[in-house]
Amino acid sequence: MAENPIEHFDDIVHIGHVELLTPKLNDSIEFFYESMGLEIVKRTDEKAYMRCWNDYENYSIILTQSDEPGVGHTAFRVRSSQALERRVQAIEATGIQGEWIDGDFGHGRAYQYLGLDGHLMELYFETEKYKAPEHLKPTLKNQHQKFIGRGAAVKNLDHINFLSSNPDADGDFAQHVLGMKLTEQIVLDNGTRGAVWYRSNAKSYELVYSRDATGTKGRFHHLALSVDTNEGIWRAANLFIDQNVFIEFAPSKHAINQTYFVYVYEPGGNRIEICSGGYLVLDPDFEPITWTEEDRKRGQAWGNKTIETFHTYGTPIVKENK
Repeated sequence: MAENPIEHFDDIVHIGHVELLTPKLNDSIEFFYESMGLEIVKRTDEKAYMRCWNDYENYSIILTQSDEPGVGHTAFRVRSSQALERRVQAIEATGIQGEWIDGDFGHGRAYQYLGLDGHLMELYFETEKYKAPEHLKPTLKNQHQKFIGRGAAVKNLDHINFLSSNPDADGDFAQHVLGMKLTEQIVLDNGTRGAVWYRSNAKSYELVYSRDATGTKGRFHHLALSVDTNEGIWRAANLFIDQNVFIEFAPSKHAINQTYFVYVYEPGGNRIEICSGGYLVLDPDFEPITWTEEDRKRGQAWGNKTIETFHTYGTPIVKENK
């Protein structure tokens, strides 16, 4: 009997890297280097490959020169070459036809496809593990790079949040085609879902779809980079004040997923989160948590209300939000 690819719900292991589009490439590079603390691994005229200090792969984000801000492609690493073939089979069984690419700097053969709302996604397995140059070699063998402490000193790529015209459809695709697991969701009074959170490992989420208030397809809400502690978030916010970085949402704690955070805009216009905390899902019988509109009226974990731009701003910017 032929193998059913849908039966494999652990093929995707983690978010690998995210390409951000920016109309101000040099300014965005300076922000991620000086303010966020990433290292530049490779630079061309049109791109910069940059890494969080303890990610095990070569880079965490790609910055690409573009006319408008937004997200280019989002890559997830899978468990094996067989897992990659299974996920492609499952994707193409839905009628979506992506394309194979030979690879990119730092990783091998990959499959790219447009998600239901138009976000460009990538799956890959073969990768080059990071080898720190002499000046960045850590003392501890179980650490991938020396801790420099520059800027916010973000440690890992954590998650991505897409804006979607249809979170229900995008969420169902993530669950039933990619094999990711739903952890939390907001169900609106009309029965549709306003936002959905999915995981591919023990972290409570790495992929989020939030309803786009403008109804536009394929936009970007934010990218999150993690630090170890809440003090790291407060330290970053203090640095941002003197670096003239726009703080959209001051340090607080989410009710959903219990993540501590601060939100800023990078010079190209994309929203970036620095986060810590959250929870791990170790329960094999974990049941997704549902929040209603009435629940969400309470605001964030400590009762402060979500700022209005969090529901309306995204990239590329549409006319209604200019």
